[in-house]
Amino acid sequence: MKKKYRFEGSDVLGEEVEFEPERELFNTYILEDGTKLRFKAVVSRITRLETYKEDGEPVYMVQSSNIVVTNVPESLKNPKK
Repeated sequence: MKKKYRFEGSDVLGEEVEFEPERELFNTYILEDGTKLRFKAVVSRITRLETYKEDGEPVYMVQSSNIVVTNVPESLKNPKK
């Protein structure tokens, strides 16, 4: 079912598309303070809009939640805890 979505200042028709995650892996980052941060985006909705990029590909709107897991050095933790 098509609905109107706001995109770059205009109302554009779009339709939610079904999907199945191929994989949802964490990206790992080592911060300069020694913290190890793991991050991934978990997608909950994908909508294909009836507007196109310069190369002719359709524009997709993606709704997601960010998952962050940290491993913080003891020296950075709140000593009151």
